[in-house]
Amino acid sequence: MRIVRFEHQGRIQFGARRGSHVAPFAGLAGGSFAALLAGLRDGTPLPEAEAVAQTQVNLLPPVPLTGKIICIGLNYADHAREGGHPIPTYPAVFLRTATSLVGHGQPLLRPMASDRFDYEAELAVVIGRTARHARAAEALDFVAGYSCFNDGSLRDFQRKSTQWTMGKNFDKSGSIGPELVTQEALPSGVGNLRIAARLNGETLQDGSTCDMIFPVPDLIEILSAVMTLDPGDVIATGTPAGVGFARTPPRFMQAGDLIEIEIEGIGILANTIVDESSGAGEQEGVRR
Repeated sequence: MRIVRFEHQGRIQFGARRGSHVAPFAGLAGGSFAALLAGLRDGTPLPEAEAVAQTQVNLLPPVPLTGKIICIGLNYADHAREGGHPIPTYPAVFLRTATSLVGHGQPLLRPMASDRFDYEAELAVVIGRTARHARAAEALDFVAGYSCFNDGSLRDFQRKSTQWTMGKNFDKSGSIGPELVTQEALPSGVGNLRIAARLNGETLQDGSTCDMIFPVPDLIEILSAVMTLDPGDVIATGTPAGVGFARTPPRFMQAGDLIEIEIEGIGILANTIVDESSGAGEQEGVRR
């Protein structure tokens, strides 16, 4: 199933994407994510209301982002090498805040403080059941589904200290979406999906999830040994080679650019770039 979270006529709702239309789920009061997860766990078909054209709705991040947003750095060997890092034996972990993310079609803000605004195509894992001390062999039982993620990074701020938090948390610098794709629609463990980033139509990242150093089950085991993973938590699983800062000359995102993150079987996450200072432009985006 391909699930979207959207705003329509002042209401936030969940629904199923049906081609170019969205069919709201009936009976999920207030767009309750907990109720949605309960329905998915029960395996009972979720009743749908009359579909509306996707162009008539405002797509939001596919989960409410009220929980943890856990990011994994250097999880592809080729990306670690292009940045001059050794291949990790334990994942680099950092957190993003909800205010740093927008949904599909919404603009990303290039902040006034930096012009080194980089893209990172990533697979996002959405937790569907509480996990603590999960083993890799059972880890996929705790997954609700997957989405596309752009871990937008301000490289100069990322390197101001040994911690990456500041460069990864500028307001509206990253994105997630457009959909939550449930597990039965994808290969088990999503271990061999093409993942790419395109800037203004030019492919700059082109890799496969099979190249992750720490695959999804291993990440869930490692993370849940430290912290409880709650329903709605998001794990962004790292990016392949081809990011802007490692290019000669570097390629950073500029106002007016279109950045697209595509993952095979999951979809395309598209966002335009606007400068933070252009207040009017912050309300403009791309819809597809």
